[in-house]
Amino acid sequence: MTRPLPIAASLVLAVLSAAAFAQTETAPPDAGEAAPAATQPATPAAPAKPAGSAERGKQLAYTCQGCHGVTGYKNAYPNYHVPRIGGQSATYLANALTEYQKGTRKHPTMEAQAHSFSEQDIADIAAYLSELKP
Repeated sequence: MTRPLPIAASLVLAVLSAAAFAQTETAPPDAGEAAPAATQPATPAAPAKPAGSAERGKQLAYTCQGCHGVTGYKNAYPNYHVPRIGGQSATYLANALTEYQKGTRKHPTMEAQAHSFSEQDIADIAAYLSELKP
């Protein structure tokens, strides 16, 4: 003898109780209850950029003068004008060195130079070069 009615009734009760449970989980609190504090995911703070030391940057930027300090100098590979970097903004210089370091800005010599610098070195070099008169 089969028992379809009790099985069907059990299934209906299971579905109804699941629906009731879901409603209690998402139902707004009663007027007398305090609403739970809204929790928002914490947004990670951007890592602070190190402050640059122009004094230290002067020592690190010594090799930069070999190409960037010569008026009208053209680099042999590839052959194009090497820009004067004295007096550029520190932000621009730090971004440029970081891009060479990451490989998003291309030049073999500059990429090799940038790979040897730490984040602090880049900040120091940028601080020094930005203080120079163009």
